Amino acid sequence: MRFFRSARWILMTLLLCLVPASSYAGVFISVGFAPPVLPVYVQPVCPEPGLMWTPGYWGYGPDGYYWVPGAWVPAPYEGALWTPGYWGWSGGLYVFHGGYWGPHVGYYGGVNYGFGYMGVGFAGGVWRGGAFAYNSAVMHVGVGGAWGGNRVYVDRTIVERTTIVNDRHVAFSGGPGGIHHDPAPEERAAMNEHHLAPTSFQTQHMSAAMHDHNSYAKFNGGHPQNAAVSRPLAAESHAAPSFNNHGATPGNNHVGESQSFRPQATHGGSSPSYGSEGHQPTQQLRPAPQQRNESRPAAQSRPQHESKPKGK
Repeated sequence: MRFFRSARWILMTLLLCLVPASSYAGVFISVGFAPPVLPVYVQPVCPEPGLMWTPGYWGYGPDGYYWVPGAWVPAPYEGALWTPGYWGWSGGLYVFHGGYWGPHVGYYGGVNYGFGYMGVGFAGGVWRGGAFAYNSAVMHVGVGGAWGGNRVYVDRTIVERTTIVNDRHVAFSGGPGGIHHDPAPEERAAMNEHHLAPTSFQTQHMSAAMHDHNSYAKFNGGHPQNAAVSRPLAAESHAAPSFNNHGATPGNNHVGESQSFRPQATHGGSSPSYGSEGHQPTQQLRPAPQQRNESRPAAQSRPQHESKPKGK
């Protein structure tokens, strides 16, 4: 029985590798119980300009939930931004909606992963003239040398506007005790753009975690030793997808940069506010998130939006 379970997960990983990046449809996983809480960890310093942070998350494999470490990843094309995957509640099950690359950051359930992914959009940086500039209010980057010029800036206002508080570090959206944030118009538009699947190196990174005994919550108690890796993943270049734009230029990742936007969320706890300490859920593969949470617990309260990120 265990052999067949393992074979099923290996086959799923292989199928993912075969999905054309330009037509990301993906594979999805549904589970009958919620993922563990998001671990608190320190983001490794970005080793060089041009890398994008992809937060860690809980995946699901043969032995239950396992942790996929956060990692720095080269953007697959100029202007590309990463939308993290998230676990959502649907029909009595927890369903994973996989992450993807696109010209804008879409909906990821309101889950606050930290390091710019504060629950709504992305506050960690923006593409400027072919180069990515990092918001050091929430991103851990170097100083001097290659980090001069317009590579680094500080903008705490965007962080305040897009943070959904989650003090209990809940790792899922919707359902009993989950985060409740419906997609804003900007997030809905971004969800319907043409996306790229995770790169093959991201898929390998996920597979390595799935086959690591120590990454499973049943063995580490929900406290993975390697919550993030400092060495960046290898580069993989792709042509930029055709843009189904929604009134902004490719790579404008600031949901609140050109418009005043405040997230609306209710949650059976609150959502984590992480600045330089990120938390994040699992990522299994599914198409770009395109639905709102379908079930809500009774008597939910609306969380307070945090005024500034933690650790900064």
